[in-house]
Amino acid sequence: MDYAALAARIKEWGRALGFQAVGITDTDLRAAEVELMEWLARGHHGDMDYMAKHGTKRSRPSELIPGTIRIISFRMDYYSPDAKDAWEVLENGSRAFISRYALGRDYHKVVRNRLEKLAEKIRGEVGMFGYRVFSDSAPVLEVALAQKARLGWRGKHTLLLSREHGSWFFLGEIYTDLPLPVDTPEENHCGTCTRCIDVCPTQAIIGPYEVDARRCISYLTIELKGSMPMEMRPLIGNRIYGCDDCQLVCPWNRFAQKSVEPDFAVRQGLDDVALTDLFAWDEATFKERLAGSAIYRIGHEQWLRNVAVALGNAPTTEGVLAALRARAQDASELVREHVAWALEQHDVANSEVNLTESQSRKYE
Repeated sequence: MDYAALAARIKEWGRALGFQAVGITDTDLRAAEVELMEWLARGHHGDMDYMAKHGTKRSRPSELIPGTIRIISFRMDYYSPDAKDAWEVLENGSRAFISRYALGRDYHKVVRNRLEKLAEKIRGEVGMFGYRVFSDSAPVLEVALAQKARLGWRGKHTLLLSREHGSWFFLGEIYTDLPLPVDTPEENHCGTCTRCIDVCPTQAIIGPYEVDARRCISYLTIELKGSMPMEMRPLIGNRIYGCDDCQLVCPWNRFAQKSVEPDFAVRQGLDDVALTDLFAWDEATFKERLAGSAIYRIGHEQWLRNVAVALGNAPTTEGVLAALRARAQDASELVREHVAWALEQHDVANSEVNLTESQSRKYE
């Protein structure tokens, strides 16, 4: 078997299936393992117990899938050309901001399905072989593997960056027992830039290449299942599912490419929608509108919790207050707690407005 020729064909097939880049690496993640264990020891994973429970399977691919000697790594652009400008949505406190990766179909399914098709192509060429496909769906150090496979480098915000495609892309992997030639790792090109660190609304990027997930809005709105910490709520703004600020300011995203995948086109107008509209969704509407979306997995209760916090940060209007009061007696204790907090924010705002007006009249 000419494995160098096979590797070239695999990359060609990958691009034909919609991946913008394909690279190959070995399984040596010793340096990344040290960083992972230190991060876990500091408790920066918060309630994401799954980050620790798999032990070294995350950093030792052959422990996760016995027989693995190579990882084929893939990039797929996701930013929809039809999406409303992110900064415009973020600056309008009455609208809901949803991370751009979640506006279309669930990427887990899209990427894994493409990888399975590619695995079929490889099987047709070499016969039966050992493999397993992943896309953010198992204990896999995706960014470390992608950097070793020359798909980019790990930015200071810990996401993968590419000089040609910025960071608006998904990653996927095929673990395999095929002894394919490996690519040369990508070098780091962040230089002295700290824009991602400076812009983080909650200061979750506590230093270059290190994120404290407990402060990260993506963690707070997606991974955290219970009550949001009080001190974090005002900082979340109108972000109800994820956060893109660190990507939006990154200079390398000037070179990012818009996605041509129909599956990643905006669904249900989620790129620019009123918070009050989303807060009115009952569970049946939530399930119907978000079927096939990555957002679906957080569930209706957590969705309402997130929107309630955003409504607490929204400009005070009769519509916002009416929406919150309508759920003040919600069946969920979690929702009721966050609605009460949100209403309290507007009571404080109203008091400050009235006080200012009263003080102004004294000097008229």
